[in-house]
Amino acid sequence: MSPMRTTLRRAGTVTALAAVSVLAAAGAAFAHVTVHPESYAKGSTDGVLTFRVPNEADTAATTKVQVFLPTDHPILGVLVSPQDGWTAQMTTTKLKKPVKTDDGTVTDAVSEITWTGGRIRHGQYQDFQVAFGQLPDDTDQLTFKTLQTYSDGNVVRWIEETHKGGDEPENPAPVLRLTAEGTAQDSGTAASAPAATQEKSGGSTAQAASGSDSTARGLGVAGLVVGALGLAAAGFALARGRTRPSTSTPSSE
Repeated sequence: MSPMRTTLRRAGTVTALAAVSVLAAAGAAFAHVTVHPESYAKGSTDGVLTFRVPNEADTAATTKVQVFLPTDHPILGVLVSPQDGWTAQMTTTKLKKPVKTDDGTVTDAVSEITWTGGRIRHGQYQDFQVAFGQLPDDTDQLTFKTLQTYSDGNVVRWIEETHKGGDEPENPAPVLRLTAEGTAQDSGTAASAPAATQEKSGGSTAQAASGSDSTARGLGVAGLVVGALGLAAAGFALARGRTRPSTSTPSSE
């Protein structure tokens, strides 16, 4: 085998492995439990949060989902949207620091929501809608630690916190960013769109991703693919350039 072919083959192998690694990382991100929209303005009222739970197991179905709401920065007026095939149970906790509102002082808040009875199968996801009366205004983000139980007894704990500037953990907890009032791009009426879609469809599968969120993620993956192909082309061009014999005329000097 010629040196040029050997070099090209090595370059192609390295680039292919890099592309596979990039795409695998992108696929892993899709498997995370997430909350939508990604941000709301601090102190927002009368909105909807959507918890998206994908099933990443090949042979087991998701049968139980537990979402834990923070009580150090409580969400007030929590209501759960009915979900076909699922039963929701809310747990309330007495607050260490009561919250004063225009309607009075709130001493208790929902600290956990558990959905059981349904099944999320391989290649599917489920959206769970939670309406709220008011978000806190004294923090920059809310972390929703989540437990996902499968039919084979396996429990995936989405409880790891993502630190600013650090790498994303293996099992990150869903995070809602709270922005200064009037600056949130994804809050307001846009937040209620997934709920309306859910009520019409009665459930969500991988065949029907919702709105701009899925479009943005799809474009992101497409960008990764194009980038990987670009790396491959650059690798081949570089290898060919290094092995091509010189045809220039030597300097007379």
